[in-house]
Amino acid sequence: MNITPTVLDGLLIIEPRVFKDERGYFLETHHRLRFEAADIDCIFVQDNLSFSKKGTLRGLHFQKTHPQAKLVQAVTGKIFDVGVDLRPGSDTFGKWSGVILSEENKRQLFIPEGFAHGFCVLSESAHVAYKCSDFYNPGDEGGILWSDPYIAIEWPLKDPTLSEKDRQFAYLTDQNF
Repeated sequence: MNITPTVLDGLLIIEPRVFKDERGYFLETHHRLRFEAADIDCIFVQDNLSFSKKGTLRGLHFQKTHPQAKLVQAVTGKIFDVGVDLRPGSDTFGKWSGVILSEENKRQLFIPEGFAHGFCVLSESAHVAYKCSDFYNPGDEGGILWSDPYIAIEWPLKDPTLSEKDRQFAYLTDQNF
């Protein structure tokens, strides 16, 4: 497994070791001991899978009082995946970093607690799987508007398909952290 830090402390690009042959391939999507050796020390308690069509943007989501670390991968298709630092007192508060995750590159993004998360679908469709370090609590969910000018994410989509909930999120500067 190869781990590449991003410009945001704790936000990591993970490239699992892939074993390919004429039958296909095999890879470990998570190995607790290897993650611990790389200073990724969280216990994942929930696995999620989403299916989205091209042009869909999901996010930017976070849990307010029960923050979740996430390990995200595109099982099929291709996405642009983003983490936004929401840790109070962090030198990079409000900054973002993004990476292409795809069926082809098999990369994963580790998003530590204290980050908002979002992604957009670049292929015709995508299945996105992610592990979470805490259980989802609908009453604890928060969000930031995907197009927040303060964060200024350089999304590869200009007019994405959004849920009604995601369209209603406030700007970062209108929230309390």
